[in-house]
Amino acid sequence: MAIAHTSEIKLTVGLDENRVPETLTWSAEDGGVENEDAKAMMLSVWDSKNRESLKIDLWTKEMPVDEMKIFFHQTLVTMADTFMKATQDEKMTATMKDFCEYFAEKLELK
Repeated sequence: MAIAHTSEIKLTVGLDENRVPETLTWSAEDGGVENEDAKAMMLSVWDSKNRESLKIDLWTKEMPVDEMKIFFHQTLVTMADTFMKATQDEKMTATMKDFCEYFAEKLELK
């Protein structure tokens, strides 16, 4: 099947003299997003050839720890939802969601 359309997601990282992120912006033309600020990001891609995930985790100097905890919690919840969509494994999804609740409780997010 031929590719009918391509879409680009762009991440721009502003680094200080020590190569520590100071700014993060992202754009996704198809989503109507252009140079939106962010304080943190996590990107994972699957390398099928080597059967491993590759990742980039970045956060700016301005990312407060309390917001990082919320960011992690929301990312874990989203991963559980995505796992369900991808695998239809209800039992493991429920286990993952239980962990998300435990995580939020221990960090006093709820």
